[in-house]
Amino acid sequence: MQNQNLVVRGAREHNLKNVTVELPRDQFVVITGVSGSGKSTLAFDTIYAEGQRRYVESLSAYARQFLGLMEKPDVEAIEGLSPAISIDQKTTSHNPRSTVGTVTEIHDYLRLLYARVGTPYCPICGRKIEKQSPSEITGRLLGSFADARAILLAPVVRGRKGEYRKLLADLRREGFARVRVDGTLYELEEAEKLKLEKFEKHDVDVVVDRVTLRDSDRSRIAESVELGLRRGEGLLRVLLPEGGEGGGPHEELFSEKFACPEHGSVLEELEPRSFSFNNPYGACGDCAGLGHKNEFSPELIVDEKLSIAEGAILPWSKKGTGGGVYYWDKLKALAEHLEFDLKVPWRDLPEAAKKAILEGPGEPFEVVYRRGGKETMRFMTEFEGVITNLERRYADTESEFMREKLEELMELRPCPTCGGTRYKPEILAVRVGGLNISQASGMSVLEADRYFGQLREGELDHAAIAPYLEGHLGGTAKAHAPRRYEYALNEFGAAVAAPILGAIRTRLKFLVDVGLDYLSLDRTANTLSGGEAQRIRLATQVGSGLTGVLYVLDEPSIGLHPKDNHRLIGTLKHLRDLGNTLLVVEHDEDTMMEADYLVDMGPGAGVHGGEVVAVGTPGEVRDNPQSLTGRYLRGEVKIEVPTSRRRGNGKRLRVVGAREHNLQNVDIDLPLGTMTVVTGPSGSGKSTLIHDILHATLARELNRAKTTPGRFDRIEGMEHLDKVIEIDQSPIGRTPRSNPATYTGVFTEIRDLFTRTPEARRRGYQSGRFSFNVKGGRCEHCKGDGVMKIEMNFLPDIYVPCEVCKGARYNRETLEVKYNGKTISEVLDLTVEDAHAFFENIPGIERKMSLLRDVGLGYMRVGQPSTTLSGGEAQRIKLASELSKRATGKTIYILDEPTTGLHFEDVRKLMEVLARLVEGGNTLVVIEHNLDVMKCADHIIDLGPEGGVRGGTVVATGTPEQLAAHPTSHTGEYLRRVPGIVPAAPPAASKAEPELVSAAPARKSRKKAVGA
Repeated sequence: MQNQNLVVRGAREHNLKNVTVELPRDQFVVITGVSGSGKSTLAFDTIYAEGQRRYVESLSAYARQFLGLMEKPDVEAIEGLSPAISIDQKTTSHNPRSTVGTVTEIHDYLRLLYARVGTPYCPICGRKIEKQSPSEITGRLLGSFADARAILLAPVVRGRKGEYRKLLADLRREGFARVRVDGTLYELEEAEKLKLEKFEKHDVDVVVDRVTLRDSDRSRIAESVELGLRRGEGLLRVLLPEGGEGGGPHEELFSEKFACPEHGSVLEELEPRSFSFNNPYGACGDCAGLGHKNEFSPELIVDEKLSIAEGAILPWSKKGTGGGVYYWDKLKALAEHLEFDLKVPWRDLPEAAKKAILEGPGEPFEVVYRRGGKETMRFMTEFEGVITNLERRYADTESEFMREKLEELMELRPCPTCGGTRYKPEILAVRVGGLNISQASGMSVLEADRYFGQLREGELDHAAIAPYLEGHLGGTAKAHAPRRYEYALNEFGAAVAAPILGAIRTRLKFLVDVGLDYLSLDRTANTLSGGEAQRIRLATQVGSGLTGVLYVLDEPSIGLHPKDNHRLIGTLKHLRDLGNTLLVVEHDEDTMMEADYLVDMGPGAGVHGGEVVAVGTPGEVRDNPQSLTGRYLRGEVKIEVPTSRRRGNGKRLRVVGAREHNLQNVDIDLPLGTMTVVTGPSGSGKSTLIHDILHATLARELNRAKTTPGRFDRIEGMEHLDKVIEIDQSPIGRTPRSNPATYTGVFTEIRDLFTRTPEARRRGYQSGRFSFNVKGGRCEHCKGDGVMKIEMNFLPDIYVPCEVCKGARYNRETLEVKYNGKTISEVLDLTVEDAHAFFENIPGIERKMSLLRDVGLGYMRVGQPSTTLSGGEAQRIKLASELSKRATGKTIYILDEPTTGLHFEDVRKLMEVLARLVEGGNTLVVIEHNLDVMKCADHIIDLGPEGGVRGGTVVATGTPEQLAAHPTSHTGEYLRRVPGIVPAAPPAASKAEPELVSAAPARKSRKKAVGA
């Protein structure tokens, strides 16, 4: 009989203290607890790891060598374990070819839909392409290429792998004499001796006839055309050896199926691969289907504040990637020719002069040299332009260093050939329901669901798709107005499309259910947040319909506004109702209270955690007196609402005309010297406004970073700031050699302390002796890693302690030096709390340890490898590092969802730390959905009202009390439910405290965007 419960016995992985816990199967189980208490260790490193290991071990040894096997976790036994699937936030694709559509497989169904029911049009004139008969092809050949010599070819193999020996032999038996293989003509006997690579793609065209295109030979040409079309399955290639430009070869492709009678535009047989931007048959040839190209950016090349004489052209200045007298002489000659001053700031130069400097004047010009007022020399010269010069140098250089330096001056820009659509013009000319595949992919999930539903029912709303008819047009299609598209599917098309549209809509519905209705299908996967990527994978799993599976999820509510939580919870319950077990690591109160079973880990973090404090239904855990989570759930402990709001220093930062992505000409005010929280539903434009515009601009202007901001008009008030610092959850290091001690700089002080010990001074040891990153003091057997990696072929790699240093990282001589009885290795193994007490008499070290403890990291080991830290832990280390620096009072800090991975108690500590930053006179801008953070804000900017195209406006601004009084703000609705928040009527506008504002209509005209 199957075990009805999942039982874990004796789990000791990481900080777990011999944990034994029994979890109900086929239930929605939430594991919570303070950060570092062992939640992820129990869920992912123990239960999921063992489930994955058992599945993989059932495979053959041959199959196992291709799989990254997981090491057996340190646990005595796990009973009732199902096949496990992990849905975490660390599996986001960084491939620029991966999109929301490809990840969810919706794009695959779109390709099938367009290949089977798409209507082709001419990309030049928009005329519907009809079938072309053999007589029409003959007539066009004789009309357009009269008296030209031509070779008629029938394509028998197009872009397929194989050796094709039998095919070539069959062609010779059929009476053919010549063949073209991969672009080269051969006699068939010669071609049969070719050794084609079996696993490479080849093109094989059989020569049907060689003829001069004269009207007197019409019957022969017509017969050859018919034979070619028959043998080429509807396709015929005509090679004109002397019909191209300058007398070179020219090739035409004719189709018995699709061709424009006016312009001759030919479309090959429509196949699913034709509509893939990852396949050469459909991808734009210029950008290879990426949709963008890495090009030199004038904004990165030129410093507009300087004159050319002062070094405005950065790559030609002394500190650039090249320059000297040669370029200076060229610029002087060009200035004399175009009559502009090299000592005038770049921004004040005429536009014609700027264009000539960057792109070149386009033709040679005359240079006159004078001495003493008399002409001494006159000659013609050329100037290739700065960008042209850099492009040539980038293409010619063999130096990797020079290539990297030049790439610093480049940025990604939409491909000029396809307009960023990724496809060939002829592919974009194929339409279903009036839209091409790029336009359909440009829709948001919600709009696409509505569009495909109407298409299936035959009731398409033309007004709804009108905005998409103009966008996503590539190549020559941009220049020509379409004639008339067929919006409705015919009877045959409707029957074929019905199952495809059903599959598309099913997947779209799952994306809507997990709160991702604002994403567009062509959104690249590398621009998604961890929470968005996780919810996409969750939606895909719901669509798979599996039962009897153990799903392990890591905070799926990240990035969700409180109003979207109910849809996510509904999806999780649906997955449970299919007959699966859900194990969710989560801190969200709504998710906890909706769970079937709750596990509270603790009581503390790190060495103080690793135990199960409380288990049971949410109500049972809430009423458990031993549970810290329970105390917060029943309101016994809470984060208090501030008694007053900071008014700041009276100055402000103002962003005017932000319109990147879905932002609709937004203006915002950020009061300096306060904590401003930017919130709103997912996809409302928060990250675009704060990261792509505000941070990118401030980093460029204040920190001299090479960033390219999104589109906006201007930012006012930057003179009140001296630097911008972004504190995100990215790792503090990519290797185990990076740790909290090295990141905060305290390791340098610890090494200096050891250097001053009597034993170290007697031996002459310097600071480098106590570093595990350099030769001398480290153990050379393991190169300072402390562990050795043993490769096990088809078994998982094993990491074992170094047999020489026993994991200490240092050699014996270095470990003989001690400070207060401890070696450098033992100091790195101390927790932050223990290190704080150990170094209490060393002010510099004690202060940094105190800051790490204040941000809730007292449990962490001083030398803990960065690869084992969570995103929340990495962010708090960065916060502690910033707190240790001398405050200028003119710094602006930007944080993106700092509560990720934090328990109620951790959020309380975080708010105390953030308050210290603001009290130092600094400005804090936080993107957040957590109500505990919102209620502590001095100022809130609420974007919305929804996500995607339905967002991008300012719904309301003001204090939490002012937002709570706003009638249409989703954020205000939830703030009204927070104890301690009393809705207040908006006060009169003042400079010190911006008034409560609602979204205003976008202004019709704007000046040219400085951030474009």
